[in-house]
Amino acid sequence: MSLARPVVSVYNVEDPSKASGKTLKLATVFSAPLRPDLVRSIHRDISKNRRQAHGVSEFAGHQTSAESWGTGRAVARIPRVAGGGTSRSGQGAFGNMCRGGHMFAPNKTWRRWHRSPNQTQKRHAMASSIAASALPSLVMARGHRVSQVPELPLIVNDAFQNVNKTKTALEMLNKLGLADDIERVKETRRLRAGKGKGRNRRYVTRKGPLVVYAEDNGIVHALRNVPGVELCHVEKLNLIQTAPGGTFGRIIVWTESAAKKLEDVFGTYNADAPLKSGYRLLRPQMTNADLAAIINSDEIQSAIRPARTPAKKHTGRKSALKNRKAMQKLNPAFVVNKKYQVAKATPGTKVHEITKKRQAAKAAKAQKNSNGKKFIQTLLGSYKSAVAQE
Repeated sequence: MSLARPVVSVYNVEDPSKASGKTLKLATVFSAPLRPDLVRSIHRDISKNRRQAHGVSEFAGHQTSAESWGTGRAVARIPRVAGGGTSRSGQGAFGNMCRGGHMFAPNKTWRRWHRSPNQTQKRHAMASSIAASALPSLVMARGHRVSQVPELPLIVNDAFQNVNKTKTALEMLNKLGLADDIERVKETRRLRAGKGKGRNRRYVTRKGPLVVYAEDNGIVHALRNVPGVELCHVEKLNLIQTAPGGTFGRIIVWTESAAKKLEDVFGTYNADAPLKSGYRLLRPQMTNADLAAIINSDEIQSAIRPARTPAKKHTGRKSALKNRKAMQKLNPAFVVNKKYQVAKATPGTKVHEITKKRQAAKAAKAQKNSNGKKFIQTLLGSYKSAVAQE
């Protein structure tokens, strides 16, 4: 992606409503490609480097004298506590299934707690998070309230670095339109869920603005106790602060000297960064991200060949005795006959009632015919008997 504007305004912290008229060339890092996958991956790795090693004592579950009784005593071969006279003697020991035994797969202090991600990838992720901070849509999507902020990226003059009073610094941030975001942070302060409440981290809050400076003349002491507000030197920018939780788009307040120094910290697409050995910004693969507009443009459509119609695939013959569609092609009345047979077998339908009447009439006729045959056979039998007597 690339920002359309080449310059950005510098605001006066004493009175931002008055246009200072001063502009600053926008650093190339603000047009770096957005890589949320890279930011998330690198943040996950570097956030593990703050962990302290912990584990279970190597003696836990083994502080007893226990030996197996072996086979032949009709008990399991688990080690058993020696001695006698107490309920503890003879109990199983050491195993993770035993009371007082060791746990299965205990944590060890020599586990691989820390990660060392690729340095160039870390720098690319950092550049991507800075570029995302200049897009209002991504900043608002992260939850920041920036409706009163005059412009993003927000750059103020260096007088902001000389403030050493918290009250004065807050007034300046409020004039810059950050009052709603700072108030939002205060509203989100809540008790931590978990055991951290008893480990000196009882409360949690959301993240507010990040102030990036080039020289500390009192600004760190002025804002270090404001909830949600964090500070960072421009040469020590890190992904933990610019993309908390692995999601970029944090609102950043840059001082003028810090914004000017970004070219030295990250360089450009055509030159290496002076403050980073052998690093050059990741170049965007597309200058226009609207892929649909590119494909449908006259230049592309005039050069591509017409769409080909796929060849019709031959399918094998279907047996009409097994396949309904094949039978329907041969006999269009198949569907009607099928429905008729279903209705004929379903009680309560008109066809079923007519069929029952027909069957009853047929049975009555067959009975009548049977009686007639029986009568004739009786007559014939009597005639034969009379003839035999003569």
